[in-house]
Parts: sequence; structure tokens; C-alpha cells
Amino acid sequence: MPVHAMDKELIDVIRRVHEHCKKNSLTLSVAESCTGGLISHYITMIPGASIFFEAGVISYSAYSKQKILGISPETISRFGVVSEETAKEMAEKIRVLTMTDFSLSTTGNLGPEVLEGKDRGLIYTAVCKKEGIFSKQMRLTGTREENKEKASFLALKFLVEIFGA
Repeated sequence: MPVHAMDKELIDVIRRVHEHCKKNSLTLSVAESCTGGLISHYITMIPGASIFFEAGVISYSAYSKQKILGISPETISRFGVVSEETAKEMAEKIRVLTMTDFSLSTTGNLGPEVLEGKDRGLIYTAVCKKEGIFSKQMRLTGTREENKEKASFLALKFLVEIFGA
């Protein structure tokens, strides 16, 4: 996908997040691992995010996932940091920690090496709201930077799908 097309789509998705949260008086928080703060950066690219965006936490290591977010050591030892279970728990814990209506999380392996026996490009994202937690697996094939950008974009797009907006 050409960069300019991705930019247009990205801005559209960010605007949809802003509009939905503002229109419905919803708050949002983010827990990022492999995306390293890029989702939070994207959300705050457009003015007005402070109305709904409560917090973005980058918990890159297993230690920070446990100590900052309160992820269960059992979840990490049983499923690994690159897992649907960890993504779901990250989303749940950040939503409870920040007392927001919605939360979004990402965890995965951007590459270039295999991590926990999981291939480069395997990413999980999760959205948590009071009514439940929704997750999605991605298998990306780009470079490390391309995977980071695409995972951030697709996570925001998934959030919009969960909004139903």
C-alpha cells in the first residue's frame, strides 16, 4: 500500500476514534508493547484528544507488564508475552487502572528474530469495554518498522470496528 494511501486511511481512522469518543462522551486508554507508543502518538496527532484520551502506557518487557499493568505471571509463563491472552489481559488491566470506558492493547513480535517460538509479524490486539474483551490476531510480513506502523493502524481500525462507528 503506498504511504500516502496509508496516511489518508490512518487519518480517517484517527478522526473516527476522536469523533466516536467525543460524540458519546467516552474515555480511552492504551497499553502498548510492540507498537512502542505509536498508537498513543497517532491518537494525539489530531487536536482534541485530551477530551477523551486518558493514558497510554508502554509496557515493553514482561517485567513491566507484570509490575505496571498487573499482568499475571502465570499468563506470561503459560502463553508468553506474544499471545492473545496477554493482549486481552493488558487491555483489561489498563482499562481498570485508568477507569476508562474503552481500552486498546497491542503485543507481538515485530522481528527480525523469532520470539518465544513465534514468528516475526505475529501481533495481537485487544479492545476492552465493560461488556467484554475482543481480540484479533495479525500476521504481518513487512519490515520491523512497517509492521509497527501497520499494527498500530490495524489496532485503531479494530477499535473503530468494536465501537461500531
